[in-house]
Amino acid sequence: MSRLKRKHYEKLIEPMEAELVRMARWVAATGQRLVVLFEGRDTAGKGGAINAIADVINPRQAHVVALAKPTEAEAGQWYFQRYVDHLPGRGQIALFDRSWYNRAGVEKVMGFATPDQVNAFLRAVPDFEKLLVDDGILLFKYWLSCDQEQQEKRFAERLDDPLKRWKLSPIDQAARAHYAAYTAAREAMLKATHSAHAPWTLVDFNDQRRGRLTLVRDLLDRLPDTDCGEAPVDWPPLGHKPLKEKFGVLKPIERFDAGAAD
Repeated sequence: MSRLKRKHYEKLIEPMEAELVRMARWVAATGQRLVVLFEGRDTAGKGGAINAIADVINPRQAHVVALAKPTEAEAGQWYFQRYVDHLPGRGQIALFDRSWYNRAGVEKVMGFATPDQVNAFLRAVPDFEKLLVDDGILLFKYWLSCDQEQQEKRFAERLDDPLKRWKLSPIDQAARAHYAAYTAAREAMLKATHSAHAPWTLVDFNDQRRGRLTLVRDLLDRLPDTDCGEAPVDWPPLGHKPLKEKFGVLKPIERFDAGAAD
């Protein structure tokens, strides 16, 4: 299957963006709490998928959670504690760019957690997520799949692009040698934490644009009818001619015309 062209992708995502706006309005109007977890290998496309949702929603309502490695204080807490701090309140949406599942993935493979800690985590997750769902949180968990061939191409793109090189980390370098180990860790994680109350959804992200479309469509389809109508906005005429901007001593910088000849 050929890769989806940008123009075709933009045409297909546009009506979904309108649905996402309606969904966010429904969350606010009904006081829902929506949590979406984005998990997957490095370069799978988590950031792009999150942006496809977050970019059209009021940032005061939806927040992206992308936590750094635990501090010394956090490392001594209950494992889930720092994630609980970022769960949404009434009418809010939380999009997790990686989540508590770090323990079953990178922490396990890279030796940042002991086997006992990993096993305890896998036993605790279903109960932890049951508490969230029973309390009314709408929880959706997505695993973004990416073959190693595609991962290597994306690593190379980041390496060659100064604007993307910041995305590369020492962990990324080390992870390349542990592709099979990450696969085994993922399978163990899915087996232990795929439940009726908090199931996993796997999405093919070898073509990231197709993946985004698939994920957004699935999320919207798994929510109830979210069209709660749009409140009218009272927007009277200005009542006078528009005023021009005035400055005192300081002058605005002249606009750079990118199309002007040298």
